[in-house]
Amino acid sequence: MLTAQNITVRIGRKTLLDGVSLALHPGEVLAVVGPNGAGKSSLLKTLSGELAPQVGNVLMNGRPLADWDTRQAARMRGVLPQTSALAFRFSVLEVVSMGRSPHRRSHSHADNEKIAGLALKLTDTEHLAERIYTTLSGGERQRVQLARVLAQIWEPCGPLHRYLLLDEPTSALDLAHQHAVLAIAHRFAAANAAGVLAILHDLNLAALYADRIAVLHQGRLIAVGPPSQVLNSELIQRIFDYPVTIVRHPLYQDCPLMIPHIMGPNGPEGWISH
Repeated sequence: MLTAQNITVRIGRKTLLDGVSLALHPGEVLAVVGPNGAGKSSLLKTLSGELAPQVGNVLMNGRPLADWDTRQAARMRGVLPQTSALAFRFSVLEVVSMGRSPHRRSHSHADNEKIAGLALKLTDTEHLAERIYTTLSGGERQRVQLARVLAQIWEPCGPLHRYLLLDEPTSALDLAHQHAVLAIAHRFAAANAAGVLAILHDLNLAALYADRIAVLHQGRLIAVGPPSQVLNSELIQRIFDYPVTIVRHPLYQDCPLMIPHIMGPNGPEGWISH
């Protein structure tokens, strides 16, 4: 597992995370949701080692995160940030091949290029392989970066589990590719016993694709569990300060569907009904 144990993260006087304990299990998709400033990205950065907690610990496969060699950790954990700045004129294949950097001593160039190609195919970006990365649209770049992190953790690490951390992976994508990216993440988790954590803003997407949902608010973990248990109108009203009606999804009976009320002239309390 990838586990946060009672972590508190502060920058200056600001507390970003306050006593958060959360485990990402192998084979599951865990969606992290919450309003802006809730601590979602701070949690991901702490789980990835970019931020260090002042209190508590992060364990990956039973060992403190800091105890893993950098190359070992990179083979087990891939991180897709919100944005990936790249100004050089690399081809898409070259960008995805960067994900194979931790494997260059153990694999041939041909093997690494083959895996990069498989990752491109999985993310439906194979046709972009020879394109210059900087000429791509925002959505195309996001899918290429997903291919890069998938290539990074493509292979098993013996008995050790792998983890994929996705920071708003659907933010620049159209409807079809939002679903495609989350479907890929779900299949990768199930097929490889990998843990996938995805920060999402769309609660309906989270309900469709996540095995569990964790709700953060003001740096604290408010709730965690299956979508049908966590997502209710009272919690959403309290955390997001906006009214919704929860109904059963017409296609997926165990999946809740959030219907937001239309904003009225006096704010969400004065919602309009048709």
